Amino acid sequence: MEAVVYTGPGSVAVKDIPRPQIEHPTDVILRLTSSAICGSDLHMYDGHTDAQPGLVFGHEPMGIVEEVGDAVRLVKEGDRVVVPFNIACGVCFNCERGFTNACLTMNAANPGGAYGYTHMGPYLGAQAEFTRVPHADWACLKLPGRPGDSNEDNFLMLADVFPTAYYATELAQVAPGKTTAVFGAGPVGLLCVHSALMRGAPIVYLVDKDKRRLEMGLSLGAIPINFLDGDPVVQIQEHLKTMRPLHDAMRYGEDKMLRGVDCVIDAVGYQAYDRQNPDQFKPNQVLLDIARVANYTATVGIIGVYTMSDPRGKTEAEKNGMIMMPWGLMWEKGLQIGTGQTPVKRFQAFLRDQIIAGKASPGSIVTDHIKIGDAPETYKEFDKRGSEVVKAVIRFI
Repeated sequence: MEAVVYTGPGSVAVKDIPRPQIEHPTDVILRLTSSAICGSDLHMYDGHTDAQPGLVFGHEPMGIVEEVGDAVRLVKEGDRVVVPFNIACGVCFNCERGFTNACLTMNAANPGGAYGYTHMGPYLGAQAEFTRVPHADWACLKLPGRPGDSNEDNFLMLADVFPTAYYATELAQVAPGKTTAVFGAGPVGLLCVHSALMRGAPIVYLVDKDKRRLEMGLSLGAIPINFLDGDPVVQIQEHLKTMRPLHDAMRYGEDKMLRGVDCVIDAVGYQAYDRQNPDQFKPNQVLLDIARVANYTATVGIIGVYTMSDPRGKTEAEKNGMIMMPWGLMWEKGLQIGTGQTPVKRFQAFLRDQIIAGKASPGSIVTDHIKIGDAPETYKEFDKRGSEVVKAVIRFI
């Protein structure tokens, strides 16, 4: 079968590899109908991890169940399903508490398993014609409809980016009446806007430098902030000053809560652009911005990826995943901070039903549908981050 294989920094190739087989009676083999390229794949693609050549990329699988293990009871051949990027047993101490992002049994090295990602276990990636799904009764979320229908992109987003964005809004405790700022207008950042508005945020700012992505955010209901036009924190503060009805609704002293926002989401991670040199990375840039724009007692969701090591870090500290944060200001403000990978299964069924009900359309962020043979060139374009590619989907149908 064909698969997208990492060949070294800045390079992937489509290669013919053996088709996966049932290894355990709880497995199924999934024939992919769609698989997405994710921004977190770029961390490996760029050489910022210790991913080794030969790794099959991809962790957003959706398709038709092709083959079923003897112990599988809830899933049958021909079912249309989407699978979380987390690989988990569903029954260990962490899984039973809902932390399937930190399953204790599926990765010998560390808590947490995933498809096609360094340090996340020996699992074949999902940018391939077929993939093996362990613990299928737990993993497979059944979907209505047929492959290629009007919800193909919407349902595919349930594998990672939509639950991840929704989890970011939960970490940031977004709720009705809470002003919100999202840093990063990539696929997750855009769906953070979508999710924050679903949860009742009255104002959602979206910070980035890419005009097209900011326009997409505007169409979702965000107030776009382009940091090429100046300090994004100052831009947000200046915009809040223009919200006269909000100021008029404040009692004595309460206008201090209009100097920033109540909820902040980092949807960028450590490959953030330096505000002074916007073509260069500055790993702690968004963290610095968050400390300044967050109100006293604000809540922060850090969903952007920060790795334990970066071979291409500029300093020894950065190479070892140690990034300076303004703890003094954060402590003074009493910020509550949540981080980490998403326990996708916790939100999948709820978000699927929002799509079915017509209340969510996460597939609106998809900009490119490609064949698997186009993946190497698409990775090159996506890696430019200012290109037309925002969210690319490999179609196998």
